[in-house]
Formats: sequence, structure tokens, C-alpha cells
Amino acid sequence: MGLNLLRYNRYIVGLMLVVGSVPAAWSHPHSFIDMQTTLVHQGDNITGLRMRWVMDEITSADLLYDAADAKPGSVIWKKLAAEVMANVLGQHYFTEFWHQKQPVKFENLPPEYHLSRQGHQAVLEFVLPMAHPQPMKGQRFVFSTFDPTYFVDMYYDSEKSLKIPDELAKECHFELKTPKPDASMQAYALSLDKADAPAEEMDLGRQFAQTVTLVCQ
Repeated sequence: MGLNLLRYNRYIVGLMLVVGSVPAAWSHPHSFIDMQTTLVHQGDNITGLRMRWVMDEITSADLLYDAADAKPGSVIWKKLAAEVMANVLGQHYFTEFWHQKQPVKFENLPPEYHLSRQGHQAVLEFVLPMAHPQPMKGQRFVFSTFDPTYFVDMYYDSEKSLKIPDELAKECHFELKTPKPDASMQAYALSLDKADAPAEEMDLGRQFAQTVTLVCQ
């Protein structure tokens, strides 16, 4: 891989993870992250969400190139993981979590995270920690993980990607809702290859974002 191409790929990966100012030509989804989430708890309180993000092969290419043949847990992997995680933290984990229509705050730093290889794909795993434990009994919570610009499509393949620990399986369950934006919204997102990037107030990514509801008895 030539130096210019390597820098280009790194730039794209940086944009994908930081999701800052994205050139219009790349505004509709060009990166994809397949997500899995597991509820983390202590007793009857939610303490966090364990997330697993599998990046598409093109997005993964630069990270895997840098990792080369490094062994899992090596200094190289730890350095790459720290870089990626810093970008995710800069975007508030790309996640909103709500209880009774009020936002739930997260801790600023995850208690654990790591980056690994799955074939030709990079996999980021981390625990998103709640700032304060959230009592679960008789409660309903709603959360979404998405890129506001819709440069990245962050999605759950199905409800099977949302996991409840066995000890809570009788008390809690997840519900996944996938939106169906109308034809004009879909056409607009696709047209962004030839038009300006979406205005922030449009919150384009939210229009396509899946919503997860956690219901506990």
C-alpha cells in the first residue's frame, strides 16, 4: 500500500470514527458497523452496556494494515484501540440513553475496551458505563446508537444482536425498532453524493437510527 493511499485510508477511518466535518461526497453511508449489545448489571441495577462493533472490510483495512501480524493484546493493538476509543468518546459513545424521557449520563471513560481482528474486519469491544446505576424493576429504558451525519450506518442485524444475561431473562427483554424513512428522505440521503452535507438541524442520522427499548418487570 502506497503512502498516499495509506494516509487516505487513515483519513477516512478517522472521519468515520470521529464523525466531524465530512465532505459532501461522502455524506450518505459509506461505512457500516454491525453492532451487538449486552446488558451489564449489578443486582437489580443497570451499570452499563457491553458493546461489540464489527466494522466493514473497507473501513477496517487501514487498522488491520497497521496491526499487521501483531498478536492479540500486543502494544500495537492497545495503541490502535486507544486511538479508536478516544474518537468514540469524543462523540459521547455515539449513543443516547433515556429513562422517562430524561437523558441518562455516562461515565467519561470506559472501564474496559479492546480492538481485535475477525477475518478481514476490525472489532471494537467496550463497556459503556452509566454515571449512576439505574434501577431496573418495573422500568423502561430507550437508547439509540447512531452517527448524526449518517456517514456511518450503525445497525443491529436483528433482536438477536441484543442480549440479556441469563439471570435476568425472565425479568427483562429488549425490543428493536427499525425506522422506515419515507421515499423523499431516502432519496435525499442518497443525493448527498452530489449535494451539500446535511445541515446539523436535520439530524439526518436520527431519521435512520434504530431504537432499542429495554423493558423490565
